[in-house]
Amino acid sequence: MPAKILAFSGSLRKESFNQRAAAVAAELARERGAETTLISLRDYEMPIFNQDDEEKTGVPANARAFREKLLAHDGFILACPEYNGSVTGALKNALDWASRAKQGDEAPLECFAGKAVALVAASPGGLGGRRGLTHVREILADVGCHVVPNMVAISQVHTKFGGDGELTHDDTRASLASLAETLVRTATALRSA
Repeated sequence: MPAKILAFSGSLRKESFNQRAAAVAAELARERGAETTLISLRDYEMPIFNQDDEEKTGVPANARAFREKLLAHDGFILACPEYNGSVTGALKNALDWASRAKQGDEAPLECFAGKAVALVAASPGGLGGRRGLTHVREILADVGCHVVPNMVAISQVHTKFGGDGELTHDDTRASLASLAETLVRTATALRSA
């Protein structure tokens, strides 16, 4: 049975380069035998997490749906824009809500525990969003994910995708392919353990 990989970005922007990078990485993981699903956080709009609101009205339906997606997969491809040297508010909020949306006797953080994660960032800048990936790595490790060691930071991203959204830069494609290979191998091993 192939590893099931969920791919998404931490961006809400319609034409996000990070969402494009997530799509390419998902395609490359599929070529390496994984069953992949690409989603957009735009489709899971959630209010800013506030425990008072949670106690009054419960966990929002979109947070529960996002958590169900996480639960149903063995690993994640996460493409993370860098906002002021760190994680986006949209991504952090989605992760926070998912951590709260447990059902019944489900263990806390079960939607993250033991999942393999590959991190990608894309930016027009020279560092490619790498500074933000360090923070995302820490967050995911703290909730029980196994973040694979190699990360891909795509600098000058606007020069590496064509007008049709296709990745045109061979070295970047090779880096993403290597990352996808590591993720699929890790997710498969963790699922079997």
